[in-house]
Amino acid sequence: MAKATLVRRLRSFVRSDVFVEIVIWRVPTSVRGSIHAFKYSLALIANGVCVLRYENEAGKGDRRHFGSTEAAYAFTGTDALTADFLSDVKGWLYDNPEGEDRESRPDNGDRR
Repeated sequence: MAKATLVRRLRSFVRSDVFVEIVIWRVPTSVRGSIHAFKYSLALIANGVCVLRYENEAGKGDRRHFGSTEAAYAFTGTDALTADFLSDVKGWLYDNPEGEDRESRPDNGDRR
């Protein structure tokens, strides 16, 4: 039986307390709920908390988690997946200049 092949693995700190981790595998058979040959997990971790994640969990298929919101993700390839994730990372970093998630702040990030 064929084995999974690592396509990409990266862990990079973008701030002292914030890092991204990307792991993508080519798998011999699709993960249940997905229709492609990849198993992946891309995460943005801030202060030990996962604030953004793209993944394809068995049975749920391709998903995007942003804070407490979870939604289906339209997977079109690993390059687009990585680009979409990094775009969301850039947006989160812009919205959270101190490195904290707005949802975790008492004022919900509203600084007016």
